Amino acid sequence: MTRPSATRRFSVNKEIHHDFQAQHPQYHRTRSAGTKLPDRVDIGTDISEFWAGLATEQETDKCLKIGIAVHDGTYGVDFAVHRVSLEEEEEYKKSEGTDWIADHIIEELSRYRKEHVCKILGAGVITDLDGQIPTLCSRLWSELDIVPILVTSNPIIRLVKGQSIPQRVDEVADSAARKCLALYAPTKQPRLAISFQNQVEVDLGGLIRLATLEDYRTSAREPTWNAVQKYIKDVVDRKLRVVYFSATPQGGGVALMRHALLRFLKMSGVNVEWFVPKPRPDVFRITKTNHNILQGVVPSDVRATDEQLGKIKEWIVDNAERYWVGEGGPLSAPEDGGADVIVVEDPQMPELIPIAKKAAPDRPVIFRSHIEVRDDLVLEDGSAAQHVWQNMWSTIKQADIFLSHPVKSFVPPDVRKETLGWLPATTDWLDGLNKTMDQWDLQYYLHVLRQTCHAQNLPQLAYPYRGYFTQVARFDPSKGIPDVVKSYARFRELIKDGPNEQQHQLVICGHGSVDDPDGTLIYDQTMELIHKNYPDLANDIVVVRLGPSDQILNAIMSLCYVAFQLSTREGFEVKVSEALHKGKPIIATLAGGIPLQVEDGKSGYLVERGDHEAVAKHLYDLVTDKGLYQRMSEYARTHVSDEVHTVGNALSWMYMVSKVAGGQPLKPNGRWINDMAREEAGEPYKDGEPRLPRHLST
Repeated sequence: MTRPSATRRFSVNKEIHHDFQAQHPQYHRTRSAGTKLPDRVDIGTDISEFWAGLATEQETDKCLKIGIAVHDGTYGVDFAVHRVSLEEEEEYKKSEGTDWIADHIIEELSRYRKEHVCKILGAGVITDLDGQIPTLCSRLWSELDIVPILVTSNPIIRLVKGQSIPQRVDEVADSAARKCLALYAPTKQPRLAISFQNQVEVDLGGLIRLATLEDYRTSAREPTWNAVQKYIKDVVDRKLRVVYFSATPQGGGVALMRHALLRFLKMSGVNVEWFVPKPRPDVFRITKTNHNILQGVVPSDVRATDEQLGKIKEWIVDNAERYWVGEGGPLSAPEDGGADVIVVEDPQMPELIPIAKKAAPDRPVIFRSHIEVRDDLVLEDGSAAQHVWQNMWSTIKQADIFLSHPVKSFVPPDVRKETLGWLPATTDWLDGLNKTMDQWDLQYYLHVLRQTCHAQNLPQLAYPYRGYFTQVARFDPSKGIPDVVKSYARFRELIKDGPNEQQHQLVICGHGSVDDPDGTLIYDQTMELIHKNYPDLANDIVVVRLGPSDQILNAIMSLCYVAFQLSTREGFEVKVSEALHKGKPIIATLAGGIPLQVEDGKSGYLVERGDHEAVAKHLYDLVTDKGLYQRMSEYARTHVSDEVHTVGNALSWMYMVSKVAGGQPLKPNGRWINDMAREEAGEPYKDGEPRLPRHLST
């Protein structure tokens, strides 16, 4: 798309009604280049964090005023008002194929942040402006990494004596900035909105606009898009209500997928909702232990008692009875306003299945298992895994469809094949974890990383003078973090005689989940391993738990040289596909669904668990052979399947909902849901189209 010249200015006699006035110290502006420095000099660089407000005012039939306000979190600090010739805007749109007003706003905000060495975190966009320029919000997000939030403002100010005067456009813009700021949490992230009945209001109930349907259309291949539109139309036309239940609204892979899926489906007109129970930390410790037991990553003497399992049931039943079973509640019968299709996720939640079936026996309930359930442990008489699984299975077996990651060994033999369908985890190419960011934003997030490391007395990255490897994952006993450290240490032995730029550093980082109490323990164990066994490498290994910003993880992955995923036990771990999508060769273990995502020797390397020598050798080859690296990077970037993207995920879900709602039977019989959906939509896979291998599910 053609962008406007950097020197282009608004017209109507080239008049700028009021330009930005605030000045930034020249010393800081010069020093801002220090965000690229590898040492500690730049840590203290002052990068201000602002919020913006955007508004318009129709001055005449041919003239529009645009107001841009800037707020520092305490008070308004700057504003600009520009006049636009609507006639010239129409001519520009015809000649350039883009919106002049949107181009100008993007250009002005981009110029402002560079001149003032600041980061604009969010922008309040008056709803009228969003209506005038439907692409503005998505461009703020994709081009400037600004979270756009729709706000309203009364155009009239009422005075004390009953008089009223219209607000000026700069006042409306300032109001928009303040309203945007009010929706931010102390973490400088938009607040997580949980409403009545513990419903998760994705993107603040739709006020945050990160993408358009056109953005989603261009992010997927044509057959996927055509197929999903067919099923969405059917679900919308039949006015079906679809409800998801999961354990947590933020932090884990399930929550990430649900935010992305609901964002897309709601934009498409689907009546879809998502509910979570009130959190209970004591129960989270039990559910996490159960998770580890089923994966076999705890000592054999660790067991869940009947009392502990009873606490989980009590917690879920209490939430259902308090919030979800009343008239109009999601678990009530469809004729009473309840959901037409219910989806239960997480091994914490199966107690909802009999409750849903009691309210409406014929209503379809889908259960999705998103963890590795080791069938060998489940089959072992008297084992801790068997005890946990049998407790769960007593309720799960009442579901109509059992979905699992596409790995046959994840599914115990109790599950009937006719109910079994394969569905991989997914990610979203347009969200904060995966979107493409420009160098300004990437450097900002590296600056945040450096400040975080400085505050925690951790080593500093030397990027860009030295590259780095990374594993982005939760601090979890199954993520193979000790293997990452040991493999890196072996690589450093192999490369010790190489030049300094080949002495890559290592970053191990990730978010936490609200129901994951293992993070601190694993973090401490990792630090102890490094300082006890590899003290000479301690200054080159950055181990950091990060806050809830997706973009900082995005920046770390975007700028790394090679990514790791050395899990010892794994479900699917879509972080692998996220790395590949960025063109990062990955070295990963033959664990869970990881081998489905990596083409060994083409997009990365697959190794046995604990094979530190193989990992180190592959790292050495990728660092010393630039041709190999470039070939692998390009192949990785261009061979990621739509199945792991939100649009592909929506295809599978909308197909199932379309089929099962109204009593239609759907028996997957151990097939991939994506295959069934594509075939019935008349869009089967063709030769050459990227597709996940099917061999682990057969």
